[in-house]
Amino acid sequence: MSDIKARFDAAAVEVKQLMAKPENEEMLRVYALFKQVTAGDVDTEDPGSGGDPAGKAKWGAWGKQRGKSQEDATNEYVALVDELKAKYGM
Repeated sequence: MSDIKARFDAAAVEVKQLMAKPENEEMLRVYALFKQVTAGDVDTEDPGSGGDPAGKAKWGAWGKQRGKSQEDATNEYVALVDELKAKYGM
């Protein structure tokens, strides 16, 4: 697991160093996979429509990852960051 953890940690730094900002849907996937790796299944209540559309979008994206193992989420996160690096540069 340490190799996977090292790859995840490196990807978490690299995603912040992209030359251009990814599209909103891409950033939601980054967020959701990051949360699934670091916190597991979503464990907070739906923020509803209380004037926080960004929070609702994040919560929904994270919820779509429910049941995904930490290892699978980590591998997907690293692969996604690799795709974003190729698309947006570092």
